[in-house]
Amino acid sequence: MPVLTRDEAQTRARLLDVHRYTVDLDLTTGDETFGSTTAVHFTARAAGTTFVELKPATLRSVTLDGEPVDPETLGDNRLPLTLTEGEHTLRVDATMRYSRTGEGMHRFTDPSDGETYVYTQLFLDDVQRVFAAFDQPDLKAVFEIAVTAPEGWTVLANGITTHQGGGRWQAAPTPPISTYLAAVAAGPWHSVRTEHAGLPFGIHCRRSLAPYLDADADEILDVTRRCFDRYHEKFDEPYPFDSYDQAFVPEFNAGAMENPGLVTFRDEFVYRSAVTVTERQTRAMVIAHEMAHMWFGDLVTLRWWDDIWLNESFAEYMGYQTVNEATTRFPDTWTDFGIARKAWGYDADQRPSTHPVAPDPDAVPDTASALLNFDGISYAKGASALRQLVAWMGEKEFLAGINAHFARHRFGNATLADFLDNLASATSRDVHGWAEAWLRTTGVDTLTPRYDQAAGTLTADRSGSRPHRVTAGVYDPDLADGRRLVLRDRHEIDVPQDAPAHLPGPRPALIVLNDEDHTYAKIRLDDHSAERALRTLSGIPGALTRAVVWNCLRDMVRDGELEPVTYLETARAHLPEETDLAVVQGVLAFASGPIADQYVPAEERPAALAVLTDLTRDLIRRTEDGSDPGLRLTAVRHHIDATDRTGTLQGWLDEGTVPGGPELDPELRWRVLARLAALGATDEAAIAAELDRDASATGEEGAARCRAALPTAEAKAAAWERMFTADTLSNYLFTATAQGFWQPEQAGLLREYVARFYPDATALADRRGPAIARAAGRYAFPAHAVDPAHLSLAEEHLASGSLLPALHRQLTDQVDDLRRALAVRKG
Repeated sequence: MPVLTRDEAQTRARLLDVHRYTVDLDLTTGDETFGSTTAVHFTARAAGTTFVELKPATLRSVTLDGEPVDPETLGDNRLPLTLTEGEHTLRVDATMRYSRTGEGMHRFTDPSDGETYVYTQLFLDDVQRVFAAFDQPDLKAVFEIAVTAPEGWTVLANGITTHQGGGRWQAAPTPPISTYLAAVAAGPWHSVRTEHAGLPFGIHCRRSLAPYLDADADEILDVTRRCFDRYHEKFDEPYPFDSYDQAFVPEFNAGAMENPGLVTFRDEFVYRSAVTVTERQTRAMVIAHEMAHMWFGDLVTLRWWDDIWLNESFAEYMGYQTVNEATTRFPDTWTDFGIARKAWGYDADQRPSTHPVAPDPDAVPDTASALLNFDGISYAKGASALRQLVAWMGEKEFLAGINAHFARHRFGNATLADFLDNLASATSRDVHGWAEAWLRTTGVDTLTPRYDQAAGTLTADRSGSRPHRVTAGVYDPDLADGRRLVLRDRHEIDVPQDAPAHLPGPRPALIVLNDEDHTYAKIRLDDHSAERALRTLSGIPGALTRAVVWNCLRDMVRDGELEPVTYLETARAHLPEETDLAVVQGVLAFASGPIADQYVPAEERPAALAVLTDLTRDLIRRTEDGSDPGLRLTAVRHHIDATDRTGTLQGWLDEGTVPGGPELDPELRWRVLARLAALGATDEAAIAAELDRDASATGEEGAARCRAALPTAEAKAAAWERMFTADTLSNYLFTATAQGFWQPEQAGLLREYVARFYPDATALADRRGPAIARAAGRYAFPAHAVDPAHLSLAEEHLASGSLLPALHRQLTDQVDDLRRALAVRKG
């Protein structure tokens, strides 16, 4: 199937002016397909030929200006059109297929109650799975959507929907929006509705999740209202749509999608089990992120996909910043960003697949290549760059520039050049020069402090090319408590420096560059500071500063400058004293993931897990008084994943609680059972019994994960067949099965599947498309097999032939991680 190229999009945009889509969807025609009738009203600026995209199960009829077009001319996903100059109406009547992969019109039946739900995800090439369209972001149009749905269903769309009787729903016309932003969600939704600022607001979920949504409705709506109001304080342009619905939908591939007026979220954000404050903070950030898109992406949209950062980097930055400004119920969001999210960008930027935040247009020649750039660079690095930009040019000037951008391009499209011109209009600083250094380059700079004790000066050495404005934190010993440090002073430093910074007084115990994490760079410590940091890390004041130091240690492990066991020992020494939950979670995630599963040799893994078991036991004991339920929950989760004491885990499962709490809710019960399955301490009967207890969608995922984790040849063969042969698993059930399949404790049993993965994943990707290809590359990859033979096999496969781009990108990144793990093991 051909994908749209940038050249084709530019040619079509010069020819066409699209005015309006009238879309009529019939969701009552069966379980496999639905009816789709579309009228596209447009003008051809000159006589010429072009095409419209659609991927029908059956193309029933096509007319252009009332004259029939032969449906047999449809080739793959393109219907050719020959146009005269002037206005035209294209009408397409088709039957379309429902999806089980989260692409197009996804259909889901809830195992809890048998109710069915459908929703659209039309990003990039997927609108043509639902209706015929000139599918590119710079051909904006008004959308008028009507839906026929089963009785008892509610239909949501971009505009306010009205039930006209007989299952017939009509959505209000939208302002001009891009094709990928049109949205429908239909089913017997449970809804909580309110009004704010004169607009209808609503939150929606499956009926089986109603009690959980109701429990959190006040929090979700409070965050929504506060962010909405804060954006109206920042932006001159008012919210541009007629309503604001947020639908929590099943089996959603992304975190959320910024459809104007109808934001869709993965429904894991409706919490069935206990969660930590940082998880609630993440949900709030995603709400703020998607709302920012109403301006960055929906009101003003990129012209082509090379400028995806204009959508995602801004929404990422605004999401974290606005939750900080608008809410008081959460800790500092930038600590969580620094210890968790930012590492995603650092890792991506050091792989062969790295790319600039704003790549050259020639580097994004088509939609398939564009899809690959939805990564840690476009999100985390881009947001970090914007945070540095605000520190460099000032927030007042930054907001003035983006408000000028909105005013000049409202309901239109814009490019990087447009944005930079608007920023430059608000400041005397060289914004274009900043952009060349920050947005057009790849890789991570490294900043290292150099302290001259005789002169009492500080110099920041830079390995790299970008300018940085950073804060240098200077710390002294706490004379009242030798395990702690106190802040002496902070110094603003521009790197490269015109002159060293003066540090009066005795030699500091610790110097931390980028102390407030305003820039994007790897940080190193001088030798004196490094020795002190390892001894007093938990005693450094300020969670964000501790996050910067922990990130320094993380980078040093990945770069072969710090032994993984030293990182584990540092975590063992300091996490029991750590007071910030985001820091604890970030450190445990790195220790239990890359370190325990890849960086330490297989024979040393039991010792690494023993350290984690002891550490998490200490954290559980520390919280016995109930003072920090979030920390206790985090410790229990990681303890379950690390321990090999099957009797303890089985006892918790039988009693339904951890001694002293928490009680085992569904998430913890499935986590315990998955660990028991991996260790060979449970069986199919126990899994089936647990599924009877939790006959929900997440229960089915938990059972799939546990069955794939069982250490028998029969269980592995069955799981492999489900993933790579049957083609019946939904996107979520595929992911759950893949997550359970590879277990480091089962290396011998799994050896034959390492070689099988490559041809089987390649064939699967070709059959099932990009969403499953990404899941296969991310979750079904044999990451535990860290050995030269596997690396050679993987490199050979990557070089051997044509892979679906989505799979190729995933494997490129996984193989680079494998290469890095081998280098870390060699020391």
